[in-house]
Amino acid sequence: MDTQKQKSGNVAAICTMFALFFMIAFVTNFAGSMAVVAKNQFNASATASQLGSAANFFAYLFMGIPGGLILKRKGYKFTALLAAAVGFIGLGIQLASGYVPASGNPFYIYIVGAFVAGFSMCLLNLVVNPLLNTLGGGGNKGNQLVQMGCSLNSVGATLAPMILGWLIGGAMDEATVSKVAPAMLIAMALFAVAFVIVLVSKIPEPHLETAEEREDRLSGKTSVFKDIVATLKFRHFTLGALAIFFYITIESGIPNMANLYMSDMKEVGPAVAGSVVAIYWFAMMIGRIVGGAVGGKVSSRTMITVLSLLGIVTLLAMMFMPVKFVTVFGKTIPLSMCLLFVCGLSTSVMWGGLFNLAAEGLGKYVPMGSGIFMACVFGGVCLPLQGMLAGKIGYLGSYWFTIALFAYIFVYANFMSKPQKRAE
Repeated sequence: MDTQKQKSGNVAAICTMFALFFMIAFVTNFAGSMAVVAKNQFNASATASQLGSAANFFAYLFMGIPGGLILKRKGYKFTALLAAAVGFIGLGIQLASGYVPASGNPFYIYIVGAFVAGFSMCLLNLVVNPLLNTLGGGGNKGNQLVQMGCSLNSVGATLAPMILGWLIGGAMDEATVSKVAPAMLIAMALFAVAFVIVLVSKIPEPHLETAEEREDRLSGKTSVFKDIVATLKFRHFTLGALAIFFYITIESGIPNMANLYMSDMKEVGPAVAGSVVAIYWFAMMIGRIVGGAVGGKVSSRTMITVLSLLGIVTLLAMMFMPVKFVTVFGKTIPLSMCLLFVCGLSTSVMWGGLFNLAAEGLGKYVPMGSGIFMACVFGGVCLPLQGMLAGKIGYLGSYWFTIALFAYIFVYANFMSKPQKRAE
């Protein structure tokens, strides 16, 4: 009977984590899609238009390790509730920026909102990834559960640019916050619903601080600094955290540049661009569903190796393909942008795969490792660098930056990801 209750509780917890995975992508992709709004309403350059995404990711640097401590001391449920509340506030600030007069510096208000929303995304990631991996028992089964959660993450990622593109319409000069306000209100409502779901759900606390651990902390036997140092001594983890730093720029940089590239084309425009970019996130969903299905049989290392090579080859093809327009479902798009589907497949399982590789063998250091991992998500601050590169050599030319980052991930998976030691 107790075993049956435990299984039922695990199923409920898994479903809850899947719902939160959806929220992470939906809100994060708001920042990327809002680049078009930033360019028009706030008169931002290609570089500055990426600051919303950068602020969202920069928040991870500040919240990663503190969030890991909150997770350890207060548990998964408290952390998830806090994340939902903060996310609601962050989106509210972004919404308000659209109604502030130019003299009130609305662009900076928007950036603050994206930054606050980033705190929420960091906390949610801290909850869903280690808990799903733990509920799956680690290893390939843990990888399978994370990849299944990531597939729902991609549903949210797919819907965000589609909804924003549809709301904006067919011209860049129609891109305003008021136009996309309905989508923001939907996202805020989702946060409210997520808060209620988590509040009434029974969530296991496998990594909650024990009485002995609390006593050691209060007596000075352990400390945050000591835990950070101890966690970073795991070479495969440290190099995996760097891989995540790079991956975030890959994941968001590919669709962000593609969106700006097509939105600036009179033949395409923001509405069509948003729908085409959504194909990238849809492909990620497909890849994650497949990854979830085969995750129990195929290792994270193999998945990342194959797909990083696929990403490099696909981006090279996009960059060197002649500029030619094709009609797809009655819409005119650049031929090269059809390859966004393949790009989405190449990035699909990397987040979950890299987390599993890096977390392998961490044991009691999983919460701190998760915090450090989340701090490295601030790699998204590199997006303005890609935007700057795009301003000099073109949107497609900026993908040289992405190719270099893919190359590091390939090297990590094959030569640097095997644990040299395990926690006792």
